[in-house]
Amino acid sequence: MNRRHYLFAAVLATVFSTSAMGQGKDPGKLRVALLPDENAATLIQNAQPLKLYLEKTLNKEIELIVTTDYSSMIEAMRFGRIEVAYFGPFSYVLAKSRAPEIEPFAVGVERGSPTYNSILIATAGGPVKSLGDIRGKPFGFGDQASTSSHLAPRAHILKKVGLDATKDYQPVHLGAHDAVARAVQAGQVPAGALSKAIYDNLVAKGSIDASKIVQLDLSEPIPNYPMVMQGNLAPGLKQEIRAAFLNMKDKEVLKAFRIDGFASTDDKAYDVLRETATLLKLDLAKTK
Repeated sequence: MNRRHYLFAAVLATVFSTSAMGQGKDPGKLRVALLPDENAATLIQNAQPLKLYLEKTLNKEIELIVTTDYSSMIEAMRFGRIEVAYFGPFSYVLAKSRAPEIEPFAVGVERGSPTYNSILIATAGGPVKSLGDIRGKPFGFGDQASTSSHLAPRAHILKKVGLDATKDYQPVHLGAHDAVARAVQAGQVPAGALSKAIYDNLVAKGSIDASKIVQLDLSEPIPNYPMVMQGNLAPGLKQEIRAAFLNMKDKEVLKAFRIDGFASTDDKAYDVLRETATLLKLDLAKTK
């Protein structure tokens, strides 16, 4: 091959390589992760209508995944082991800090709002009657990367009554939201916090007895859970995924998310949680 032919071949290779990169990934199977905030088997069972809807709408094989905890879900997204994920708000912020290329594209809407609250609860008849009574006692949180079952209520307690989790009371991390509710109901911890939407759902299902629990307070509104996708997917596939969620209307499908529907969102909507991290003096790069 002479020099002219060699240069021409090199240019063609560069053009085709750039074009392929621009097209992005279009896998035959999409791995969709659900937030591990309740029992994994229950989550996957409840999400079967979602699986069927996405397979029909996207014409792709869908694999539903529930990771062991928030941290493993963040790492799975970071290393490309899942394509689409339903993140908790703060776990999304953590994931974005480690994988800047991921893209939030839809946010859950409930009762017409893209925000929700954390509910702070105590054992009925127990030693905690108000937020100030938390001092010196155990307090039940969920996963360390949970927004409504850790970061938001922790910040709320600090702002409302000046109690710091690092010195004024004893954080007890119980994993899933339902574990917090059950532990408070049983008096295993005198107080705790979880998503109000999940709490209401547990009461409605009869999984917990509301008469054995009292509400201490509600947090300020929190931006709701975002749907997030890998940034290196093909543009056409991204648009199809976005449309599939924004056009999701079937109540049986939406049950997997405990919401009424989805609205568009972007990364800026979650800046308030970065401010919460600053208040709690959390280093996002080091938070697990």
